Amino acid sequence: MLNKEPMAIENMYINGKWVSAMSGETRDIVNPANGEVIAVVTEGSNADAIAAIQAARTAFDQGAWPEMHARERADLLHKIADRLEQRVEEFTKLETLNNGKPLREAEYDITDSINQFRYYAGLATKPHGVTYDVPDQIQAMVVREPVGVVGQIIPWNYPLVMATQKIAPAIAAGCTVVIKPAEQTPLTLIRLFEIIDEVGCPPGVLNLVLGLGATVGHELASSPLVDKVAFTGGTETGIKIMKTAAETIKKVGLELGGKSPNIVFADADFDTAVDYALFGIFANQGQVCSAGSRLLLEESLVETFIPELVRRAQLIEVGDGMQETTEMGPLISERQMQRVLDYIEIGKNEGATLLCGGYRIMDNGLDRGNFVAPTIFGDTTPDMRIVQEEIFGPVLAIQTFRTEAEAIALANGTKFGLAGAVFTNDVAKAHRVIRKLRAGITWINTYHPTFNEAPWGGYKQSGIGRELGTYGFEEYLETKQINVSLQTAPSGWFRH
Repeated sequence: MLNKEPMAIENMYINGKWVSAMSGETRDIVNPANGEVIAVVTEGSNADAIAAIQAARTAFDQGAWPEMHARERADLLHKIADRLEQRVEEFTKLETLNNGKPLREAEYDITDSINQFRYYAGLATKPHGVTYDVPDQIQAMVVREPVGVVGQIIPWNYPLVMATQKIAPAIAAGCTVVIKPAEQTPLTLIRLFEIIDEVGCPPGVLNLVLGLGATVGHELASSPLVDKVAFTGGTETGIKIMKTAAETIKKVGLELGGKSPNIVFADADFDTAVDYALFGIFANQGQVCSAGSRLLLEESLVETFIPELVRRAQLIEVGDGMQETTEMGPLISERQMQRVLDYIEIGKNEGATLLCGGYRIMDNGLDRGNFVAPTIFGDTTPDMRIVQEEIFGPVLAIQTFRTEAEAIALANGTKFGLAGAVFTNDVAKAHRVIRKLRAGITWINTYHPTFNEAPWGGYKQSGIGRELGTYGFEEYLETKQINVSLQTAPSGWFRH
């Protein structure tokens, strides 16, 4: 039997050059649909992160980058978008191969990334200064300046689009960047840096470091040379990053976990509400921070809504994301799959009723992948762990209510506050309830639409700051006050 030719090692990008890790360590990247190794990447450490941070610091403080005008930064973003648009099919397939999500979801993500570069290219050249009419012959003004060196830490559920929604505003603002993808899903970001290299980005402005959060991520959060750290991921890790960043008083942007409520009133359009209840939790295998993982259902709907919801959940086509017919793919890793299966057992032990799913799918050739059937629990209570804790998988917990006030209390009854939705044909009720939800992203009669023009972020333990839109741009800008005397004369404060 012939031995397979070893795979070429994918490297990091630091100071305008492709480099391997100083340690020489590597990591196998696995297809979650079948467990096969699809790539080998260099495995960075804190030493590599330090080198990248220094490159970003030098690029920000001196050289060509700080002298570039906003229009030149916008041109750079447009060039990246144009090159990415030429490779949509390649990036789509690679994202699905690495992450597992269905092709149609991956294609949407890649298209969204292209649009993010173009959106922030447009913002880069827009005026954002202010002048003030103040007394004493002073012209007071405010100018906005880039924050500086930014560390960005990306999750594995949206490998490219979560990266580009951080990179694009940072570059538009004039910052320099050191970015770390999730160790499981670096492949599309590596390909993006090929484009960044091709379009002639100045050395040190954009740096890619591969490796673990405990080493590379920690260095980004702790280094005094980093002015801001932006992180998307779990709340527990976000808390650690915030504590570490506090030691150097750096700016922090955190987009964290959720346990978002999807509230359905009896007067809602039935078919629409059922459809979005499914989409809210089972899109991207439930691995979405804003997933509608709690369905709050008005009691009078229980006898009709739940059977239809269960029936349709059982019809979802689960499989390899590379298959055109697949509607739900695998979970990202065996570890994440086991976490989800453990939570399912917790739900059963707590006394919730398992209405469908609740098992690993082993038939139809899926036994080598990380597939879990769409799972729905009924008869839950607010104190259950499956109601309170983020599972990050295809598991829905149903809660019921009788009154509007009870629905609001249940909706706000967790430590999270990322997202939420209301389904009703009563416009006034919809607005009343939405206004009382303690959540940063809300929807009425829909679930999950996200727009580059609108801010994204949460309340409570779902994060700090906002991404996307002008709000996301502001996160990468400092505010400087400038006062200009309109008359040259001594102050007269001292008598002698």
